[in-house]
Amino acid sequence: MKRIVLTGGTGFVGRALAARAARRWPGVRVVVPTRRLSAGRHLQTMPQVELVLCDVHDGAQMTTLLEGTDALVHGVAILHGTPNAFDRVHVQLPRTLAAACQAARVSRVVHLSALGVAADAPSHYLRSKAAGETIWRRSGLAATMLRPSVIFGEEDRFTNLFAGLLRGFPVLPLAGANARFQPVWVGDVADAALACLDPTRAILPVVECAGPEVMTLREIIQRVGQMAGCERPVLALPEVLGRMQAGAMSLLPGEPLMSADNLLSMRVPNVATHQHPGLSALGIQPASIDILAAHFLRQR
Repeated sequence: MKRIVLTGGTGFVGRALAARAARRWPGVRVVVPTRRLSAGRHLQTMPQVELVLCDVHDGAQMTTLLEGTDALVHGVAILHGTPNAFDRVHVQLPRTLAAACQAARVSRVVHLSALGVAADAPSHYLRSKAAGETIWRRSGLAATMLRPSVIFGEEDRFTNLFAGLLRGFPVLPLAGANARFQPVWVGDVADAALACLDPTRAILPVVECAGPEVMTLREIIQRVGQMAGCERPVLALPEVLGRMQAGAMSLLPGEPLMSADNLLSMRVPNVATHQHPGLSALGIQPASIDILAAHFLRQR
């Protein structure tokens, strides 16, 4: 393994993956395409990581970038958007990248997908993710689909934003409070991706990345409150009010915490099905969400 291209490398999961790849394989070059070099400022201190100006949606640019590459890790995704936006990122982009990988003769691909994907899933997010998996599966490439539950870590937006909300409100009204997740640590997801790139390991078509505990959204937030020292009552909202809350959140500046499409996704349990190998098949013992306790303690 000499060269890896990592799409989505400037994001939360991508940064963790780049850092761990550099430690695991000191001689490997990790190439991160980006449209803005400033977005990768966290990676610029890593000598093995190379930021390259490139539009990942441009097939010709990606084919050139992938020449001489051993593996692609594809981590570009969106949680919110229109049906067209989901199609562009989760369906058309994998089609473009699959063609580029074929042309450049890339030997391995790891695609970050999600638990709960299905062609008949209730949300645009899950349906488009399923369609993206199908493209990789039909490409003939040696591809692994990583399907994580909700991913947590010190830099995540999920637990940190809820901790902020708990600090600011005496009671937290919550849509989808009883939705089930199996939160997984970002370090375990990164390690899983790298394990799937190991040329001595047989290809696993699908790996479910799930943590050690099945928790409702309410339980996750309550655990975050305990760790952050700001426990508050969580008020589960009925579906009608939940849709109103999601609609209001989607109008706030920046990336919304929740949207109507997210609520539809939460109708599907975001937990391991055990129909595919999990982290243990890669020799990974998943970490509990309690690993964040020290992080939240520093914020008190």
